Amino acid sequence: MKILIVDDHAMIRGGVKALCGEAELLEAENGKTALILLKVERPQMVILDLNMPGLSGLELLRQMMDTQPSVRILVFSMHGEPVYADRALSLGARGYVSKNAAPDELRTAIQRVAAGLTYIEGEIAQQLAARTGDQRQQLNERDLEILRLLGEGRSFTEIAAVLNLGYKTVANTASMIKTKLGVTRTADLIRLAVEMSFPKQ
Repeated sequence: MKILIVDDHAMIRGGVKALCGEAELLEAENGKTALILLKVERPQMVILDLNMPGLSGLELLRQMMDTQPSVRILVFSMHGEPVYADRALSLGARGYVSKNAAPDELRTAIQRVAAGLTYIEGEIAQQLAARTGDQRQQLNERDLEILRLLGEGRSFTEIAAVLNLGYKTVANTASMIKTKLGVTRTADLIRLAVEMSFPKQ
């Protein structure tokens, strides 16, 4: 089997390679190179990081599935929040493992996805199973508008001015959105808003 490893850190790529057994391995440190290798080399499987400079990992995943729908993609990401796994799986990924997982769990994920099965890291799978309904549907109109503006790079102060709200109202709403989407940091909320392409209201 031919496996493409996409990660901007050489040390991470080296660690992943050690878990891939006898597979023929390809490496890419950015999305542009990854897409070229996918088209030219036609690997059966991709191990993909989501947090890379330039083209976001979720957008790269989408483009890879459009280019080669049969490719088996295992996401190996620093993000352990279930909303990222949910989004990746909805775009066509076959598996999701965080970089906090033990090497044995990543090895198992590689083996299962390579065999055409699916694999989600145990803790993330439990969180996904515990959720009720689509998280996106839990967001009201104001939530979506604040997310859109955060994704555009606006500060809480700027958002308050645009929406004619108090700063405290915006900050409190952002905290509630984080709870709904299962993230803890505002930086993760902003990244998620950008990658999920929240529409204008």
